[in-house]
Amino acid sequence: MPLPGTLPLTFTPPSPPPRWRHRLAGALLSLTLFAVPLGAAASNPYELPTSSQPQGRIDELVFARLASLGLQPAPPCSDAVFVRRVFLDVIGTLPTAAETRAFLADGDPAKRSALIEQLLVRDEFDDYWAMKWSDLLRIKAEFPINLWPNAAQCYYRWVHDAIHHRMPYDQFVRELLTANGSNFRVGPANFFRASQNRAPAGLARVVALTFMGTRTESWPAGRLEAVAPFFAQLGHKGTREWKEEIVYFDPNLPRPATPWMFPDGTTAEVTPGTDPRVAFANWLITPANPWFTRAIANRTWAWLFGRGIVEPADDIRPDNPPSNPELLAHLEQSLIAAHYDLRTLFREILNSATYQGSSIATSDAPEAEANFARYVPRRLDAEVLIDAINQITGMTEQYSSAIPEPFTFIPAGQRSITLPDGSITSSFLESFGRPSRDTGEEAERNNRMTAEQRLHLLNSTHIQRKLEQGPLLQALLRKPKPLDELYLTILSRPPTAEERQAIALYTHNQPNGRRTGQDLAWALINSTEFLYRH
Repeated sequence: MPLPGTLPLTFTPPSPPPRWRHRLAGALLSLTLFAVPLGAAASNPYELPTSSQPQGRIDELVFARLASLGLQPAPPCSDAVFVRRVFLDVIGTLPTAAETRAFLADGDPAKRSALIEQLLVRDEFDDYWAMKWSDLLRIKAEFPINLWPNAAQCYYRWVHDAIHHRMPYDQFVRELLTANGSNFRVGPANFFRASQNRAPAGLARVVALTFMGTRTESWPAGRLEAVAPFFAQLGHKGTREWKEEIVYFDPNLPRPATPWMFPDGTTAEVTPGTDPRVAFANWLITPANPWFTRAIANRTWAWLFGRGIVEPADDIRPDNPPSNPELLAHLEQSLIAAHYDLRTLFREILNSATYQGSSIATSDAPEAEANFARYVPRRLDAEVLIDAINQITGMTEQYSSAIPEPFTFIPAGQRSITLPDGSITSSFLESFGRPSRDTGEEAERNNRMTAEQRLHLLNSTHIQRKLEQGPLLQALLRKPKPLDELYLTILSRPPTAEERQAIALYTHNQPNGRRTGQDLAWALINSTEFLYRH
C-alpha cells in the first residue's frame, strides 16, 4: 500500500528553469517511488506485518470504540517510522543517521520506551514545547501584541525554564494568572499584556481560550460580563525605562457592581481588597473544574495526533462532544494522578499502541480518523521543516524582525524552534504557515501544503544553495557509497530493494556521481515521506 498522501504517478511539476532540468528526472523518480504499491510485506518500510495489541488503558478505550464502529486499528508502525515520528513529535527535531542506525540495530524489545524516556529529558524538548506554548501565549514583540523585545525575551525565558524544571501545569497557570511586577523582569506578568483587547471582557476571553479550551461566544448570554470583573482591577504603570510596565493588582480601581460569577455559573465571593485573579485561579485549577484538566489533556492529545478528542482542540462546548468521552476522561484522571506533570501524560500516550500505529489507512470511513484508527500524516511545522533541511545540509537560516533591537538579533546557526519572539521570522517561516501569534488559537498554524510551498522546495535558489553548498551534505556525498547514509539522514530508514533498483537504473548513465547524489537528496526532501510526519 502507498504512504497516504503521496503524489500520484501522473503528477507533473511546473517546467523548471534550465539549470534544474538535469535534476527533474531524479526528483520524479523519488516522488513516484512512494506512489508505487509495495509488494511483499518484507519490502514495506512503514509498518510491521502484525496486528496492534493493547498496551494499556488508552488502547483498551480506543480499540473498544473502533470495534463498536466496525473498524480495525492500524498495525504497528515499523521501527524506522517510529524513531522518526517520536523525534519529530517530542523534540521537533529529525534524528541523525547515527541515532537512527543505533535504534534500528538495537534488539531490546523495550527500546521504544527507552527512546521515549531519552527524548523527554533532551534539551530540544524544552525548546520545542516552549515554541508551542509561545504560540498559545502570544509571545510576540510587534503589532498587534506589542510586548516589546525585552518583555518578549523575559516571557519566553520564563516559559522555557518552567518546562525545563517540570513545573506542574496547575502551578504554571496559577503564576500566569496572578503575576505582578515588571514586564521586563517577571515573565508571567506579560500574560495579560499579550492580548489585543485589554478590557476585562477581552482578558476573560483570553483566559477561557488558553486554559479552558473554550470560546466565550458559546457561553450563555451575560456569562462573559459576569466573569469579566475578575480582571477589572489589573493595574499598569510605566517606569523610567522606555516601554517597561509594572503589572499589579490595584485595589483603588473600581470594583464592578454586577454579580461576579465563575464560568460554570456558580456565584463568586471575593473579599474587597483581595486580588480577584487569585479567586479565579483557585476556582480554575482544581481537579473538579469541568474545563481545566479536560482542556490540557485534549490539547496534549491533539499535539501528538494532529487532532483532538474534541476537535478543534480549543473549542470545547456542549454541542461539540468528544469522539471518545471515556478516553478523554481517562486522560484527565491520569493527569490529576500525576499532579499535573505533563511529561507523565506524554509518556502514557507515546507508549500506547494507538500512538505507535501505522499511518496507512485501514478504512476510508470518516469515523476512522476521528477515532484514531491510525496515525494521521501531517506536514511538518514550518520551524521543524527548515531546521530539518539545515540539519541535513549543514546550512543555517537568516532571520529578521520589524523591530531592530539588540534582543531581535539572532546569531547564525540558531534553530527556528528556539526563536523566542514571534516578530523574529524569515520568508520561509512566513510562507510555510508559522502562526502569527495574534490570537492564541491553534488554527493560526497552517500546515496544509500549498502550490507556493511546492514551488519553493522544487525551484527556489534558497533550497538549491543549501543543497549545493551545505558542508554536511557535500561531505556525505563524497563517501564511496552514500545511498544508505542519504536515506538514513533524510528519511530515517534504509532504501528498499525496489528503490535501490530504481536508483541504480537512474544513475547508470550519469557521469557525475556526486551530482547524481545531490539530485537524489533534492528529490528526497521534495517527497511526501520527508515533508510529513507519518
